[in-house]
Amino acid sequence: MAVSAFRGTRLPLLHHSQFPVVRTVSERSKKAIGGRNLKGFVLSAQYSQSQDLFTSRLQSQIEKLPKLVEDIVQTSINTGPRGVTRLVQGVQAFVGVGGEWLNDLSKSTSVPGGLPSELQLGLLSPLYLRKLFERMGATYIKLGQFIASAPTLFPPEYVKEFQNCFDKAPPVPFEEIRKILQEELGKPIDSVYEYVDPTPIASASIAQVHGARLRGSQEDVVIKVLKPGIEDFLVADLNFIYVVSRIFEFLSPEFSRTSLVGIVKDIRESMLEEVDFNKEAQNIESFKRYLESMGLTGQATAPRVYKYCSSRRVLTMERLYGVPLTDLDSIRSLVSSPENSLITALNVWFGSLLACESFHADVHAGNLWLLRDGRIGFLDFGIVGRISPKTWAAMEVFLASIASEEYESMASALIQMGATNRDVDANAFARDLEKMFSSIQELDTEIVVATARGTNSDTTAVAANVIMDERQMNTLFLDLVRVSESYGLKFPREFALLLKQLLYFDRYTRLLAPNLNMLQDQRISIASNKRMNRYKDSFN
Repeated sequence: MAVSAFRGTRLPLLHHSQFPVVRTVSERSKKAIGGRNLKGFVLSAQYSQSQDLFTSRLQSQIEKLPKLVEDIVQTSINTGPRGVTRLVQGVQAFVGVGGEWLNDLSKSTSVPGGLPSELQLGLLSPLYLRKLFERMGATYIKLGQFIASAPTLFPPEYVKEFQNCFDKAPPVPFEEIRKILQEELGKPIDSVYEYVDPTPIASASIAQVHGARLRGSQEDVVIKVLKPGIEDFLVADLNFIYVVSRIFEFLSPEFSRTSLVGIVKDIRESMLEEVDFNKEAQNIESFKRYLESMGLTGQATAPRVYKYCSSRRVLTMERLYGVPLTDLDSIRSLVSSPENSLITALNVWFGSLLACESFHADVHAGNLWLLRDGRIGFLDFGIVGRISPKTWAAMEVFLASIASEEYESMASALIQMGATNRDVDANAFARDLEKMFSSIQELDTEIVVATARGTNSDTTAVAANVIMDERQMNTLFLDLVRVSESYGLKFPREFALLLKQLLYFDRYTRLLAPNLNMLQDQRISIASNKRMNRYKDSFN
């Protein structure tokens, strides 16, 4: 308390009764001596204050040290020998990407104009870090995809780069897949499947998919098989990431304010759900119940799960035949109105947000098909989202305000949705949002025209337009987060997941129905007017 009194009241410090010796010197000297003494008092007070703060923090950290050591030891025990294996693989990946960086560096040294920023940052640059993650395999690829889907948590340049984190991996030999199938089914695979294609349909970091035919019913199915050793890698990698995050939080309290350990736990939970195919089966069954209860089975479907030949590591599903929603020429050969098919997909997905236990949170073109029978097929339920009532209420208003260009309502909705510890200037926020969306709309017109002119072009031309849309989607996403964060807003991850899916649908709209306004068309049911008005009133 005395310290603050010294700093707040300078004049009493110069009272002549405290410094009798000053009477014998000039007024200028008096001021100089008094100033020096004053400065000394201030510096001493600041030092004392800093020392007290340091001591307090040190004591707090010392109290936390036993728990940190206990966590590290327990995590190391849980990891076991597999940690050593992953360490060796990590070193190999590091050396490989490091070699690429050195090679690129040697080429750039002879080019005038200085080194590009990605070469200056080395392996910590977005480009080389993404390459390192891809070499490290399943866990780090999924971590990269998490970074790409969480712009509220990571710098924009990393979010952009990790949009290119491809989940592709060499296939595992079929003999190893056969062994896993036999172990999981507990019987020879010939007694369950009449035929299994040894060449995989797809191979990703965590699983690979094979076509097959069931014995007896002769139904075509696909078998999703967890690759051998993936669970061990996941445990070792996630434990390592957890330990690092705990050490960071211990060494720097600033990290605890960003909930680093909480983020890691979120990543861990998400990844472990993806490698438990029982969870994915439950997600599919939940979605199919939603379709049945809403009378939508004639408009959309998801694969049937064959439980008797499925387990935690094997998922046998009905094989659906169709084309992705980005294959415009094939879609036109299946249906007379691609626009109506898109509207069906939108209505089914929007309805699931409210009426289903979880929503499909990865509706990229590989997971959303138009089937041969004209229905919409939702595939791969490994990534789902669960939305809170508060977030959905704000999201409804946010979507309505985009359609009506009511930026004050948009700002209010985002403020309601985002976590912040300070007052937000809603009017200034609304003006910044208006500027941002105005610039995006100018770009929209150019892309829509390009898509419209390309209606009779071949598949390659259509794909090029889709790539342009993808870049714009990412720009919009990151700009919205950047503007919001400038006002201290931090959004829940479910908001990022929702917005990402809406941007996928926006991409399909440009391709299949360029004149359709996704948020204003009366054929698309986002929410009832009564419900929308009630939420609007709550924000005003």
